[in-house]
Amino acid sequence: MQNQLSNPIGVFDSGVGGLTVVRALMERLPFENIIYFGDTARVPYGVKSIETIAHYSRQITEFLLQQQVKLLIVACNTMAAVAWPTIQDLSPVPVLDVINAGARTAVNVTRARYVGVIGTPATINSNAYARAIHGYDSEIRIFSQACPLFVPLVEEGWLDHPVTRLTAQEYLKPVLCHPIDTLVLGCTHYPLLKPLLQDVVGSGIQLVDSAEAMAEQTSVVLHGQNQENPARTLPEYRFFVTDVPLRFQSIGERFLGRTLPNVRVVKW
Repeated sequence: MQNQLSNPIGVFDSGVGGLTVVRALMERLPFENIIYFGDTARVPYGVKSIETIAHYSRQITEFLLQQQVKLLIVACNTMAAVAWPTIQDLSPVPVLDVINAGARTAVNVTRARYVGVIGTPATINSNAYARAIHGYDSEIRIFSQACPLFVPLVEEGWLDHPVTRLTAQEYLKPVLCHPIDTLVLGCTHYPLLKPLLQDVVGSGIQLVDSAEAMAEQTSVVLHGQNQENPARTLPEYRFFVTDVPLRFQSIGERFLGRTLPNVRVVKW
């Protein structure tokens, strides 16, 4: 299937977290059109079965392919961890995901070859980051920690709150027992906690922001396949959600770092 160069990049997530990926894409690729799909009616995915997550992922993939996207980005770590084969099999266009992008960056950054990974319970239990990192370098030692409270704290806007700091200190204790020099933020909500987390782990540990890593990888793929949009005009951004929950606009704008226009509701 020959894509038009001006066709949009499709980004999807279980909720609003993937807007951190959209934000990084807007900064890195300022002329690309973007369509975002957030499954806000069925979030959180982290506590659902693999079969259910795969079914939801299939629905969203089919929807975005109908919008003539030239590239798909799985911005949800949980989806990428458990539904990657489903999405890959469906898609005639390239599929990128935050786990592979974050893993590749972590491998390039670490010198000690001791890497920490934090994420939702579903992402951590899937072992997807460990597998992805070991796919690049099997000698790297990985120390994982599920941080289930971070998502609600970020959505509450408590980005530099004493409760969030105490929570981070508690979660990171077992990881910081090891001589890690790199910490992967394995959830799209976590980039909003970057300043606080950097403070907690100290300046000697490099944080890998999977949203930034994703934008960088997208740029490389589009350039390598001559798929960059040659137009130097204002891009079109469209946002689809399955529900407009309370405070959606304010949370979404915090993640995106700008106003959230063109939001449409898809009813399934």
